[in-house]
Amino acid sequence: MSAQILPFASPASACGSSHGECHDPRVADHPCYSKDAHHKYARLHLPVAPACNIQCNYCNRKYDCSNESRPGVVSEVLSPEEAARKVLAVADAIPQLSVVGIAGPGDAFANWPRTSATLRAVKKMLPALKLCLSSNGLNVAPHVGELAELGVDHVTLTINTLEPEIAARIYPWVFWEHKRWRGLEAAEILIREQWRAAAALTAAGVLVKINSVYIPGLNDDELPKISAKAAGMGVAIHNIMPLISDPAHGTHFGLSGQRAPSEEEIESVRARCAAHLPQMGHCHQCRADAVGMLGEDRGAEFAREHLDSLTLDAQAIAARHAAVQASLKAGGGQSWKIAVASADGQRIDQHFGHAEAFRIYESDGQSVKLVALRRTAAYCQGPSDCGDDDAALPKLVQSLADCAAILAVRIGHAPWKKLEQAGIQPVVEHAFASIEASVLAVAQKLLEQVQEAHTKRA
Repeated sequence: MSAQILPFASPASACGSSHGECHDPRVADHPCYSKDAHHKYARLHLPVAPACNIQCNYCNRKYDCSNESRPGVVSEVLSPEEAARKVLAVADAIPQLSVVGIAGPGDAFANWPRTSATLRAVKKMLPALKLCLSSNGLNVAPHVGELAELGVDHVTLTINTLEPEIAARIYPWVFWEHKRWRGLEAAEILIREQWRAAAALTAAGVLVKINSVYIPGLNDDELPKISAKAAGMGVAIHNIMPLISDPAHGTHFGLSGQRAPSEEEIESVRARCAAHLPQMGHCHQCRADAVGMLGEDRGAEFAREHLDSLTLDAQAIAARHAAVQASLKAGGGQSWKIAVASADGQRIDQHFGHAEAFRIYESDGQSVKLVALRRTAAYCQGPSDCGDDDAALPKLVQSLADCAAILAVRIGHAPWKKLEQAGIQPVVEHAFASIEASVLAVAQKLLEQVQEAHTKRA
């Protein structure tokens, strides 16, 4: 007997995404903008922009580094020609690749000749790909016309404050018009140019996301103001990212003892910002050379030394890539990973917080197969799911980032919210039911949602 397909429901105290969602159809296949898209589409960050025109106290760019996962870190910097070859290789191996972005390790617009050459090469080879850029905003406005010509329709701007006094504590210097500026003068230039960029981009029809690094005690009250101003300019979405302050990374803030925000603080400020703009909750603060689905990094497979030995048929790869993209947009040719909390391997018989391992199944709505047993530390040791201050919860949710749904007997309010924010649908309707029938039912429901969304867009 097959399990009944029911709508995904939240506990009585939860209400779906607590911070709203961006419903612009242009984000439907962009995994970095849409929490749903990251389960079916892959992204590629091209490390072609080594120089930066500002210094941030939370950033330490590292080259030839493979053991850290954070913005500004890359294993190697590529030339535009090498980057174009890498795009072809990745599209061949991962045809669900939908977005190619340039996010560093410096700033895309501080390296504009390299950035524009790369974009032109990618557009010529694989026109179905979205082109996406990230920037501090300082040198964006002069290039908006060329962005439109290149077909770049997604740009992320990192804006952390509206106040020069606060900006001067975040940025030691900026390089502007062939001169290095410091202090309040530097801060005023940067803030002015950031909002000039936002206005020019939205006026040109580019979809803009604002990233903000949350630095407790410094810009807490600035973030809602940024959301409000951005909303008035037509910005699509706001992404509040926690400060990464591990001293081992060698940043000024890390070495000076500036703490990172707690989970509660992040939730609180996102809720305040949500009054103005949809909030992104599934960001992984990826490396500047990230490859693959969100939550995984296949960059090592596509290192320069491996690319040199590949024989790549550009025409055949482009045709296959376009066909796969069309199929994904129509809801076909797609499968999902679904995590299950089960002790006996037959039924869904564990609470989310008690599971020490999750069985990972893959299903396209027609068949089901077990693909992995993923061991994790139990989120809770007590009789019920723990509170949202448990440090293990964010790590547990991140370990399931490639899954579209999680099936368990019970999922507490705090983990339910965290899972939803990460784009993972919590499901408790199939408690104590057969695993395979339940996974199949959930995959069928996911397929229905994709097809419905495709019909609306059409």
